[in-house]
Amino acid sequence: MEQVDIEGGVEPLDFNQAKRLADGVAAERVEEPLLLSWYDRGRDLESPAGVNECHRHCATPGFVAYAENRGGTLRVDIAHGAYVFCYRPLGEFA
Repeated sequence: MEQVDIEGGVEPLDFNQAKRLADGVAAERVEEPLLLSWYDRGRDLESPAGVNECHRHCATPGFVAYAENRGGTLRVDIAHGAYVFCYRPLGEFA
């Protein structure tokens, strides 16, 4: 899975701002991007819920493994893991 790292700015981003940023990156790199999973470290939330049970103990976080197993091709990491979004092309594996 390709990874794009985006540094955080001076002002901290909220989830919606981070998602818009990640969606923009995905639109440039993936044809018809479909968001498969995401992680919000500040709120300790992920989607789909419950896939991140071994986040702190496994080499691959659950939300990343979930996306990889479903054809994920792009991981956008914002502010050193504050937010992570995983995408795949909509048309693949449909």
